[in-house]
Amino acid sequence: MGNRTIKRYVLQVAAFLLICLGVLSVYVVYLQSVAADGLAKNPLNQRSAQAEADIQRGSILDSEGRALAQSTQPGNRSYPMGESMAFVTGYFSEEIGSSGIEGYANRDLLGITEEVMRMGPVAQLFQSSRGNDVCLTIDSDAQQAAFDGLAGRRGAVVVLDVDTGAVLALVSSPSYDPNYLAGEWEAMLDREDSPLLNRALQGLYPPGSTIKPMIADIALEQGITDDHEVFECTGSLDVGGGSSIQESHGEVHGDVHLEQALVKSCNVTFGTLAMRMGAKPLKEGFQRFGFDKQTDGELQESASHLPDFLSLDMGDIAQVGIGQSMLLVTPMRMALLAAAMANDGVVMKPYMVQQVVSPTGVIVKEHRPTKWFEATTHSRANLLNEWMEEVVQKGTGTAAKVSGVKVTGKTGTAENPGGDDHAWFIGSAVIGSHRIAFSIIVENSGGGGEEAAPIARKIVLSLDK
Repeated sequence: MGNRTIKRYVLQVAAFLLICLGVLSVYVVYLQSVAADGLAKNPLNQRSAQAEADIQRGSILDSEGRALAQSTQPGNRSYPMGESMAFVTGYFSEEIGSSGIEGYANRDLLGITEEVMRMGPVAQLFQSSRGNDVCLTIDSDAQQAAFDGLAGRRGAVVVLDVDTGAVLALVSSPSYDPNYLAGEWEAMLDREDSPLLNRALQGLYPPGSTIKPMIADIALEQGITDDHEVFECTGSLDVGGGSSIQESHGEVHGDVHLEQALVKSCNVTFGTLAMRMGAKPLKEGFQRFGFDKQTDGELQESASHLPDFLSLDMGDIAQVGIGQSMLLVTPMRMALLAAAMANDGVVMKPYMVQQVVSPTGVIVKEHRPTKWFEATTHSRANLLNEWMEEVVQKGTGTAAKVSGVKVTGKTGTAENPGGDDHAWFIGSAVIGSHRIAFSIIVENSGGGGEEAAPIARKIVLSLDK
């Protein structure tokens, strides 16, 4: 073999090696940039798991700095408020994973940023042995009052700060104790009462009469009625096709104005209004109040189930007017409806994580309240809020009354095809300089005035410090 042939082979091998080196360089750049986020978050990434195992997770704190979840050493996690706070903190376990704030804020609690994780072994030089604290908007007193009010019954409670959108309480019942969940996981999965379901955000229910303030707003906005019109309630409303809507317990309200109809929760009036409006204004009204939107981030909400309005017959349209038909909503959604009425028609974006604070006390992240959408006008919101105050003063919601505190509300008794009626109560309260809105549901328990409204009273008292 001649020298010229050998040189040609050497050049070919060198060119091949240079091409391989080039491909490898491009792949490394791809891993460090395009694919870096996915690899850092991949649960099969053992480097991440090993790094996290040596870090003491930060604490989850309530609005007063009280510990809701804490660690004394890596791998040792405790939850001081147990069941009552389970659907806020969630759980963290090597065996079953994580949920709630433990899952959503996992990297914050570990003090790990994606930028540092991409640095590989060098990241250990920058990593603290303790993660950040996550400070929430939750008020532990309101949370405990709501949990105690449900008393183990199936249901949910959401309490919001009207002015900021901050979540003050988020309760679902039945619950679980995150301190012992890993050992009880299989048993929890098999339970018929679904203790792992966050009913406040993922539960879907017919809203019943709690939808009536919104129906009144849509009717006023459309100009098909006013606060002077008199409706005649005979106890029954013919909706065509041989069907009718009945008043609860066979009541007959007689002649009522719109305000009286709301205070007495008159089905005939609101069924009549829905039929007058028809499908298109109803659909637009639900959209205006945000029923086609969902909360996200740390508050992953199920989408509302809205009927195909344009395909409804007159009977179903009347049923929508009293919160029935195929309409299904979350307790969070109804708390936002109450907040709109209490806040001049403006709905703030709900949130639960207020701050992320480093072990040295530096604020790493901080939430700023954000206007989400405008549901109705200032004047109509104030008018309906006044009427909802009358519901508590002398209507179906008197069990929520608190001396010296302005409390508004609307009761609901929602028919449930799968069992007994659900009890609802939504409303608001002015406590000192703070305004809150709330939504309460107690499954299969009957009337909202008797079963849900007293829980609102407990919550208001817990916050009236």
